[in-house]
Amino acid sequence: MSRINRQITLAARPVGRPQESDFALVETPIPELEEGQFLIHTTYLSVDPYMRGRMNDRKSYAEPVKLGDVMVGEAVGKVVESKHPKFDVGDIVAGSIGWQEYCVTDGKDIRKVRTGNQPVSAALGVLGMPGLTAYFGLLEIADPAAGETVVVSGAAGAVGSTVGQIAKIRGCRVVGIAGTDEKVAYLTDELGFDAAFNYKTTKDYVAKLAELCPEGIDVYFDNVGGPITDAVFPLLNKHARVSVCGQISQYNATKLEQGPRLLWKLIEKQARVEGFLVFQFIDKFRTAMVDLAHWVEEGQLKYRENIEEGLENAPKIFLGLFDGENIGKQLVRVSPE
Repeated sequence: MSRINRQITLAARPVGRPQESDFALVETPIPELEEGQFLIHTTYLSVDPYMRGRMNDRKSYAEPVKLGDVMVGEAVGKVVESKHPKFDVGDIVAGSIGWQEYCVTDGKDIRKVRTGNQPVSAALGVLGMPGLTAYFGLLEIADPAAGETVVVSGAAGAVGSTVGQIAKIRGCRVVGIAGTDEKVAYLTDELGFDAAFNYKTTKDYVAKLAELCPEGIDVYFDNVGGPITDAVFPLLNKHARVSVCGQISQYNATKLEQGPRLLWKLIEKQARVEGFLVFQFIDKFRTAMVDLAHWVEEGQLKYRENIEEGLENAPKIFLGLFDGENIGKQLVRVSPE
């Protein structure tokens, strides 16, 4: 009898907000391994906002997912069979495994996982791409100095919450923007943000930011875009830096929104806006991972994981990202550890 793999594939190109019907749960046979391949049994898979862009059929920094193909994404799992000289049965690995229960791979884009005293799921969060994204997006792009004011949008997510804490380690004043009172309390009471506010219950973003940032804004880490980002520009200080990581407020838009034209503030303040991709810093990943692991072990960098059960529920859990349902890193448990 052939062994069966369960996979979530892209069934349709979404228009606007994706629907569960844009995905399909399929069963396929697991092929026999060839020399140089190994088989991974997925433990956790990650769902992230960037995946929405991969569902569109247009050119971007990465190729779109083809209709009928497995949804892309990082996952962590265990090697259960191997004909590869560098990967042994029992190894815990992470990488571009996709939304599936099993993955046959030659090892490209797969790395061995060592999370120390932390659970293996941390390899998809604070000790994985979200942690690295926060690290480089803040330290390499914005380079905050002690005493500066750092504002983070999407601050209760996996990236934003890490950004704010690294900024605190740097000695900055940190203000977070999130979408529920529970998230605001999490940022200030548990993570040590100096201030935060709920954008869903705040009518005047500029006034609230001016209240919480009386000396202006030196660094803005942008995960959201839209009106929140528009409100930051009038408060930028001289030589401010804006690090553009994500624009989740725009991902499901069917037409380009017309917003304020505020680039003249960059001239006035001699400020800088820069977008980035975490993989542009791949030669520095090892150093970053050492720092992140040290901060976690020392208790300077805290994290939260929201884990939901079942590969079949991945589409619904993914859609919840656009409603701001998660605090910290959103994961799907596919199989027991």
